[in-house]
Amino acid sequence: MADLDRERDELLSWLTAKREHVLAQLDGLSDEQLRRPVLPSGWSCIGLVRHLTLSDERFWFEVVVAGRPLDFWPEGDGADWIVAADESVADVVQAYRDAIAASNAIIAARRLDEPPADPGQAPGDFPDLRSVVVHVLVETATHAGHLDATRELLDGHQRLVLD
Repeated sequence: MADLDRERDELLSWLTAKREHVLAQLDGLSDEQLRRPVLPSGWSCIGLVRHLTLSDERFWFEVVVAGRPLDFWPEGDGADWIVAADESVADVVQAYRDAIAASNAIIAARRLDEPPADPGQAPGDFPDLRSVVVHVLVETATHAGHLDATRELLDGHQRLVLD
């Protein structure tokens, strides 16, 4: 059991680092920059945070792992990427932080080898909490990389400079 606890703590540490990377890439950007679509696909930095909140944190941990209802999902194609003009950036970021706290509590209350409460919601085979945590870790790291490139396009900020 101690080995599973150590593994869970290590995975959560990596996931926490990627979540913090996402949040750090928002620092110093103006409201306009956070809302501006930069890539041809049309998403914005704050839209990506909304997506991470709903599609990664809340869906995977609250719905799939904990078995709660999917009653928070917005209507429409790609709606999990949309932030309304009247929504404050601070509220979107706080919702991400709140979702992270809820996810961490769900992770802490379960064993890594425990099956999800509602695996039928998941697209694919996710037999245990470990597989879900690894999936969300990869998704968050991927999107953190997207933010790195977008941030550089917005204001020239480079997180990692290779000479």
